[in-house]
Amino acid sequence: MKYTRITALAAIGVAATLSLTACGGDDSGKNSSSKGSSSSSSSSSDGGSKSEGGSGSDGSKSEAGNAKSGSGEDTEATADAANGATKTGGKVTFCKTEDLAIDARDAAPDESSGRIDITMINRGSTTCSATGFAGVDIKDVDNTSNPIERGQAQPRITTLKPGDAAVFNLSYDIDNTGDSLAHPTDIQVTPPNETHTVDLKWPAAAGQIKGAYTDVQVYPTHTTK
Repeated sequence: MKYTRITALAAIGVAATLSLTACGGDDSGKNSSSKGSSSSSSSSSDGGSKSEGGSGSDGSKSEAGNAKSGSGEDTEATADAANGATKTGGKVTFCKTEDLAIDARDAAPDESSGRIDITMINRGSTTCSATGFAGVDIKDVDNTSNPIERGQAQPRITTLKPGDAAVFNLSYDIDNTGDSLAHPTDIQVTPPNETHTVDLKWPAAAGQIKGAYTDVQVYPTHTTK
């Protein structure tokens, strides 16, 4: 009888032990799963914040992270270069007529093509821009003034340091018949971006103009270097 009770008690004890062990195993599995999930969430969160603020998944830095707030100086410099202007104390400066020594000479390449070169030398003390088309009128012997049209050409940036020269030319066909109706005496020149005009004598060696003054064209300035 005693043996039967002891055996029964022993069996209950073993069953209880097994039950506790099983419960412990379940808790351990749950804790392990919870930790793994937390670690994965943390890693994902960290990865996301790094990608937004600094590097992406390919290791490259984001454009937003690299963007700098500039002063706009580069943009201004680009705009000035495009206009052919120089900046002095923050102001755009073009060559003034009073600072330019201007003269005209015959530069015809042959007997049928007329060309007059007009040279402008910077006699000022600062660098300036002479980019663009000069305004040109040709004065005739009958005292009329005739505006000259622009040729088909793009202006080139023409920046002149003190002592530098720029040149532009007038082109036309030469009339070798002696019956030209144009009898020019003077060339009136207004430098690019200026309002003051200088009066130059028509070069004595230049050939006569074929047609009318509307057949003469002026081309943009360029440096002589």
